[in-house]
Amino acid sequence: MPVNLVTAGLALGVAVLSIGLYHLTFVGPRVRALSNALEGEPAAEGSDGDSLGRLRLVLTNFAKRTDERLDELEHVARRDIHRVGFVRYNSFSDVGSDLSFTLALLNEEGDGVVITSIYSREETRTYGKAVRRFVPQQGASKEEQAAIAMARSGASS
Repeated sequence: MPVNLVTAGLALGVAVLSIGLYHLTFVGPRVRALSNALEGEPAAEGSDGDSLGRLRLVLTNFAKRTDERLDELEHVARRDIHRVGFVRYNSFSDVGSDLSFTLALLNEEGDGVVITSIYSREETRTYGKAVRRFVPQQGASKEEQAAIAMARSGASS
């Protein structure tokens, strides 16, 4: 039974028309909504682009919260004590074993304290001095200056 060319042409036309209507009705609006959403235009109410717009809003809010948290962590890191200098030494010639020490605890900006413990056979004395911008606020011994310099450079004892 031969196929009639008119019937085949009609079937082909119906198929092309069906595909065209499908694209016009379903695919086209979705592609336009997606394209508009990617370009930053708001999606039409009730369209599938709404979910993409909501996703964009969620991602924007997440990025904003992440930036705020990063700023907060950077602020904390600047104030955190992570520069340490430690020097052991003999304060007196009759005492051995380097039992005296100076400890500098500074943040990134050079603010903090320097603590010195002086050991002798009769007693031990401990002193604390404020440090601002790597400069002791009271007179400093050579050991205290060495500990501050060590903390500033990041060198360890």
